[in-house]
Amino acid sequence: MKKTALSAWHEAAGAKMIDFGGFFMPVQYTGIIAEHKAVREAAGLFDVSHMGNFYVRGERALEFLQYMTTNDLGKIVDGQAQYTLMLYPDGGIVDDLIIYRVSADTFFIIVNASNCEKDFDWLSSHVGEFEGVTLENHTSELSLIALQGPKSFDILARVFPDAGLLELKSFHFKKLTFGGSEIIVARTGYTGEAGVEICLPNDKAVALWSALMEAGKADGIQPIGLGARDTLRLEMGYSLYGHEIEKDVNPLEARLKWVVKMGKPNFIGKQACVQVELAPRKSVVGFSLEGRAIPRQHFKVYNSDHQEIGEVCSGTVSPTLQEPVGTASLLLDYAQPGTPIFVEIRGTMQPGAVRRLPFVHADRP
Repeated sequence: MKKTALSAWHEAAGAKMIDFGGFFMPVQYTGIIAEHKAVREAAGLFDVSHMGNFYVRGERALEFLQYMTTNDLGKIVDGQAQYTLMLYPDGGIVDDLIIYRVSADTFFIIVNASNCEKDFDWLSSHVGEFEGVTLENHTSELSLIALQGPKSFDILARVFPDAGLLELKSFHFKKLTFGGSEIIVARTGYTGEAGVEICLPNDKAVALWSALMEAGKADGIQPIGLGARDTLRLEMGYSLYGHEIEKDVNPLEARLKWVVKMGKPNFIGKQACVQVELAPRKSVVGFSLEGRAIPRQHFKVYNSDHQEIGEVCSGTVSPTLQEPVGTASLLLDYAQPGTPIFVEIRGTMQPGAVRRLPFVHADRP
């Protein structure tokens, strides 16, 4: 297993470590519920250095990325970031990613850890069609730290007192200096709370992590594992590759039509999306269940006549709501909030209903 620059810190802190996408990562420290609560009420620090990091450079870099992704990069300016997707020609999802516009000819990309090699290969297989464009994989050189929660900007102000980070708008970023090295601080995250994600060289990761932990001590900052990261994102209805989105899922049937810009020039997968837009068959929805049974991925979902109408994408007991919730891919006729459903759990039909997403209205930036 690969280790991040912070692995030794996690182990010393008593984290339960697991293999996640080939990386030795903390799944929890004090416990998922306590860590989840810390992010919703104060602040949490996440090591997400397993994510992939690429640079795309060249005069035709924008043209290349416009062809490779679904959102319209022409709408953002230097210092701005954009959530987007890469698709296969059949409309299936290669990955979801965030692209940062550093300049007109330089873009920084963060992709999912489990898809890093696949994504780099996919981009590499097309970059040759765009003369002068280069693709660089910096994953092994960079760390990524996320600070999330309502106290995040109070803590940041103690570590970066003159940076003006509170004025940073959602999906915008700044370049700062820490320990003599350039770092990127972006107002992005995966929890729904106010916060930032910070990309920096590996050799500065422990120093920044320690500085943020020290600065947030009075505010109740906690290190957060991957377990709480998942419950936090699920309460917000955010997609996770391999769950809500996958190689055989079209984004127009996964609540992601808003990042597929049909009006821009051709991009890979556009024609398949045009066809699905004419007659979508299903959608990803939120739902909750009565009782305490926990819905899990691939569990079957049924209507009131006990006809199968879809399957669960993700499920948990919401630490905030204290009830079983999840997402499911359902036939469009059953996607309206309030629609009664049943989820088969260990041979028993558990009653529930479709719910509007997000489940929790957090302090989003």
